[in-house]
Amino acid sequence: MAKPSDTRTRILDAAEGLFFQEGIAVTGVDKVASAAGVAIVTLYKHFGSKDNLLREVLARRLRDWGRHWDEAVAAAGSPDDRLLSIFDAVVSFRAAAGKTQWCCFLATASERPRPEDAEADPVFALIEQDTRLVSDRLRSLAADAGCQDPHAVADMLLVLYNGALSSLLRGAPRDPVAHARRAAGRVVESSRTATPSGPAGRG
Repeated sequence: MAKPSDTRTRILDAAEGLFFQEGIAVTGVDKVASAAGVAIVTLYKHFGSKDNLLREVLARRLRDWGRHWDEAVAAAGSPDDRLLSIFDAVVSFRAAAGKTQWCCFLATASERPRPEDAEADPVFALIEQDTRLVSDRLRSLAADAGCQDPHAVADMLLVLYNGALSSLLRGAPRDPVAHARRAAGRVVESSRTATPSGPAGRG
């Protein structure tokens, strides 16, 4: 008899593949159950609803992503490399993850209108959690790297990170993560020489 944890993993694997290859809205729980080799009643026993299943897929994805980023930061040899390691983590995460769209959080946000109360939507709350994780960590690493305005640098790197992930969805240009990393390096270098903007410096 299969262990409950094995059944749960099979369902999550099937849902992740179907949601992010064929689309969330068009994938019914019956198709997920069939792909996982379980009855629909078993799927509902483990997850309760399609939204809960989607949330658990994203939560697992977020944990795996965090682990890859932790490892990339630990392997970096300098403060600059630790800041840029977000792009190294994308490469290692893609190599280890199953075949899905990139990124699953962007794909979910594109299919799911932003609710009036994000906290009332557990799926959207998880998307915002992912955004906060990336933004907060980039700001901390930018400060460690000696950037004059860590918030501005983090925002620019977040744009490059999102752009790289969107380019992976589009399929062009080739190797967008490497392009984004090089551009991010230039942002970090210039951040140490740029004069901070403000009312007194605008002439």
